[in-house]
Amino acid sequence: MTDADGRAAGRGRGRRAGGAVLGSRPAHSVRLPPRVRSSPSALSAAERTVPSLRVAAAYAWRLILVGILVYGIFTVLGRFQLIAVALFLALVVTSVLRPLTDLLNRVLPRPLSVAVALVGSLLLLFGLLALVGNAVAGESAKLAGEFRGGVHRIELWLRRPPFRLSPGRLSDLQRQATDYVNTHRAKLLSSAVSGLGRVVEVVTGAVLALFSSVFFIHSGERLWAWARDQLLPSGARPGWDRAGRAAWRTFAGYTRGIIIVAATNAVLVGVVLLVLRVPLALPLTLLEFFATFVPLVGSPVALGVATVVALAGRGPLTALAVLVLIVVIGQLEGHVLHPLVLSWAVRLHPLVVAVSVIAGSIVAGVIGAVVAVPFISVVWSVLRAQRTAPP
Repeated sequence: MTDADGRAAGRGRGRRAGGAVLGSRPAHSVRLPPRVRSSPSALSAAERTVPSLRVAAAYAWRLILVGILVYGIFTVLGRFQLIAVALFLALVVTSVLRPLTDLLNRVLPRPLSVAVALVGSLLLLFGLLALVGNAVAGESAKLAGEFRGGVHRIELWLRRPPFRLSPGRLSDLQRQATDYVNTHRAKLLSSAVSGLGRVVEVVTGAVLALFSSVFFIHSGERLWAWARDQLLPSGARPGWDRAGRAAWRTFAGYTRGIIIVAATNAVLVGVVLLVLRVPLALPLTLLEFFATFVPLVGSPVALGVATVVALAGRGPLTALAVLVLIVVIGQLEGHVLHPLVLSWAVRLHPLVVAVSVIAGSIVAGVIGAVVAVPFISVVWSVLRAQRTAPP
């Protein structure tokens, strides 16, 4: 083999062995950095924390922020309590009269439909109050005699077992009540005067609620669309619109449902009180209607008042019958009316309802107890709507 053939064979072997021609420019190779495996000692202190504690801490600071926000909202609402209550009543009126207005709007213009619905509702309410007032005024003399006899029957009942109160003890209790009224007469008078100021506030709030409900019934969608488009950025509008519609659907369903439940309770109570010939049956029926708006608490309190009236006016047997009525209506309301009528609204657990009513009464008294359950229902429906939102 010649020298030329040897050199050619050497070049072939070099090409096969190295994959590159000898003397040419080597190809540029990219090397990935070696993968470093983290050891437990190299983790940070936050990463070495127990995962459950990390999750709990993440939830904790978010709940703290939500609590601060809710506290701030209630503080602002407390400053403007009259306006907040008036707007709440306007929303209640809107949820009740909006279906009637839409029905009248099929044959009447929209402004006339709103006027007919509002004026007709006011006439119905004033007529009911006038009927109650006439019933009380017409039976005032008879009621005075019945209550005097009822008080005497209660005294006789307290003297028997198991109380066995002596006549002297009962006289002492009556004298203490009279002395308390005489001693605190000035304070009671000042409370009555301050109550007149409260009446002025109630009238002002009622006028504001009526004025607001006119616009809510007439063009509530346009008001919501204007607020959404003017106050929110374009990217946040769909989410807020979905939340607002879910909130209104829940609030309207709850309000209409609780009104149906209250009316049913009032009719049942009125029929039983009329059959038992309990004094003040019509005012007690109206009291039962409005007391039902406070869940779990209002209806038993109203029926407790009816029991006292029945005890004073008709005796222990009639009062016992009213106590049985309390149990029956409570079971009917809790197991039949609420699940059947409030099925389109958010159904909350009774424990949540009880805690909400107590918390609302602590924060804002009777108003807070009335507002607490619909507020929690609206918040829960908004959270559900946001959680089930399409991506």
